[in-house]
Amino acid sequence: MKLWLTAGALSGLIAVALGAFGSHGLANKVPADQLNAFEIGARYQMYHALALLAVAWLASREPSSLVSAAGAAFVIGTLLFSGSLYVLGLTGSRALVLVTPIGGLSFMIGWVCLLAAGLRAPA
Repeated sequence: MKLWLTAGALSGLIAVALGAFGSHGLANKVPADQLNAFEIGARYQMYHALALLAVAWLASREPSSLVSAAGAAFVIGTLLFSGSLYVLGLTGSRALVLVTPIGGLSFMIGWVCLLAAGLRAPA
């Protein structure tokens, strides 16, 4: 539980900081499409920071390999999906554009793991 709580809190902190940087530091300094990519990265990072807090809660109540797998998938998804969008937003470089969908797939795997954990949980 401590790992997922720490990861979620840190990820949420980073998402807020980068979201504010995007809104205030990048506005009018990068093209609109780059700013949009950066903001999408921050938004999805925050969604999955909250998901990591849910994983921490679930891990404290019903620890399982599915819950841990969901947490790992959310962390990997954040690094790949949000990270690649941050690079695109900051630099305009499309070098990591092929990594973005892998991060999105990782997010979906995390949600499937949580779904499976929910279906297996006692009533």
